[in-house]
Amino acid sequence: MAEADTGVRGAGLGSAAVHLAFTDEQEELRSTIRSVLVKECPPSLPRSIVEGTGDADGLWATMRALDWPGLTVPEADGGVGYGFVELAVLVEELGRVIAPGPLVPTVTQYVPFLREAGGGPLLGPVAAGEVTGTVAVAEAPTGWALDGIGTTISNAGVLAGTKHHVLWPGADEVAVVARQEDGDLAVVVVPAADVAVDEIVPLDKTRPVGHLSFADVAVAPERVLACGTDAVRRALEEATVALAIETLGTCQVIFETALQYAKDRHQFGVPIGSFQAVKHRLADCYLSLERARALCYFAAACLAEDDPRRSEAAAMAKAASGDCQRFVAAEGIQLLGGIAYTWEHDQHLRVKRAMTGDLLFGTARRHREPVATAIGL
Repeated sequence: MAEADTGVRGAGLGSAAVHLAFTDEQEELRSTIRSVLVKECPPSLPRSIVEGTGDADGLWATMRALDWPGLTVPEADGGVGYGFVELAVLVEELGRVIAPGPLVPTVTQYVPFLREAGGGPLLGPVAAGEVTGTVAVAEAPTGWALDGIGTTISNAGVLAGTKHHVLWPGADEVAVVARQEDGDLAVVVVPAADVAVDEIVPLDKTRPVGHLSFADVAVAPERVLACGTDAVRRALEEATVALAIETLGTCQVIFETALQYAKDRHQFGVPIGSFQAVKHRLADCYLSLERARALCYFAAACLAEDDPRRSEAAAMAKAASGDCQRFVAAEGIQLLGGIAYTWEHDQHLRVKRAMTGDLLFGTARRHREPVATAIGL
């Protein structure tokens, strides 16, 4: 992203008025990603997975061939070396097509946790597309706060505990946030073979979710990344904002579908979009989307620049995307009338993806609390 023609990195985010715009390279990246996904991930793909007749193997092979798993892996570790804004561009496009597969947990969760924890040597296979990964943080169904971490890693390298709502629990590797004996946090990398998985029935069946149990799992010393709480917090902020932006992409298509329907559907000889009540509802959806987009990409810029406001910006982004999801998803169903409730229409698939994006890594209500605390409320 750039400020006019100079670039945010040179100008800084702390100025009174900063105009953020995508660079030509970022716009080209978006165009390339969108053209690939339109071809490789049509609406029939997620629908086939929900109905149990398809899989995402072909899409994942294409993503690997294009080096998307290594998008933000440092070049020194074999990756492309892009920053968080480029990652935001990718996940928004993935959200638009409700892309299935392990890319989102791998590139937005596993990679930043290992990178921030100093696990560079473990990232090479990820960048090569040979290993998928996910992250286990929550200790309870709504327990995403780091001060609630109860899973332990002993000095002898024994991991014990349970994690809830892990996205894509069948990944090759799991980065587990655990508490060390000195009370600080570590990221412990565990192979899938050492994990007991209790899969739950997800709202969005293109996105597996499960609870993980670790019963005195022995972990090799090089896989215990004693990084400290601050590094874990930074990685969690990246994962949270990425999910917020993916949800934003899904909500955008929910809105576009409803808008097109309002143009095409006629009543009393005119499009229903010409009715004032429908116009107002569509305008409210647009405003909700633009508010969420502004906060999400401000958070992305803060993370890319390591701005001191990154924690508050991440919380506001997730809260805004959650608010947007609840409003736009409801209107996206209502504006389409009875057809949106039918299995044959794709709108319900998008709504389910947006709803799961709101629930994972903390809801809007949970993320408003740190913002309220920061401003003294």
